[in-house]
Amino acid sequence: MAHTARIAVIGAGAWGTALALQAARAGAEVSLWARDPTTMSAGRVMPRLPGYALPQAITVTSTLPHQADLILLACPTQHLRETARTVPPCAPLIACCKGIEQATGLMPLQVLAELFPHSVLGVLSGPNFAHEVAAGLPAAAVLASTERTQARRLADLLTTPAFRLYASDDPTGVQIGGAAKNVVAIAAGAAMGAKLGENARAALITRSIAELGRLSHAVGGRPETLSGLAGIGDLLLTCTGLASRNYRLGLAIGKGSPAQEAANTLEGVAEGMATAPALHQLALRHGVNAPVIATVSHLLAGTITMTDASRQLQARPVGHEFA
Repeated sequence: MAHTARIAVIGAGAWGTALALQAARAGAEVSLWARDPTTMSAGRVMPRLPGYALPQAITVTSTLPHQADLILLACPTQHLRETARTVPPCAPLIACCKGIEQATGLMPLQVLAELFPHSVLGVLSGPNFAHEVAAGLPAAAVLASTERTQARRLADLLTTPAFRLYASDDPTGVQIGGAAKNVVAIAAGAAMGAKLGENARAALITRSIAELGRLSHAVGGRPETLSGLAGIGDLLLTCTGLASRNYRLGLAIGKGSPAQEAANTLEGVAEGMATAPALHQLALRHGVNAPVIATVSHLLAGTITMTDASRQLQARPVGHEFA
């Protein structure tokens, strides 16, 4: 008789709830950890993702897992360290968040490696809006670990026909793409908010791929990873869809709202706010030319205006495309 996988999801926000629903769809017994399980309504609906009732295969609990086949950490990057240090390392740990820890400049797996130096670690990323994954609509993502066979084995625990989870052995490149897509989404939204046009948005997205490829290579990843789901796939989604908080933040900034004021109107966290300056510092440390990331960082800090940002990017010298 086949073993039923036990999957623990840490974090009952929209993305954690969506992942719990997907894990149950894949046939797993699921524990969804929430600080206060009593916030779940009598209809077994989580407040952060209303409209999607939880099946009986999902147990909502405030007890951390001591037995599991896989642990999915679905909390914001800036809270990953404090959340993860309470989790017993009883199974492979998968970071399901995107960004850079602002205080240290570390990527999610680097944070986890400090806390769990002997554990199997991975990262899940891709072009996924939580409400669509929760609804079971077709989607694809990538699960990356340092060893390809291991990544494939872990990905199989969550894969279904409608949720195609590919394996990768380039977790560094996957994390760079996942972090930077929020920053580029702010830039794309700002371009549209300032009425710079569809051409400008397409140019920003495309040139960002080259920028992220350089950064990925500098920190030990592979540039070609940015041509996949964690790179261009995620950029296409977050730089064009109004469900993206980072894109909506950029729209407001482009229309003239101060960054913090615009962020305060959003439901949930726009990770690009914290990621932009951290990613900018990472690029500077490695001597990587990253003009889009730098411009967004300065724009969020209020040291340049939207007009300045547009002029600076347009004034850059034009060289060979792939030089």
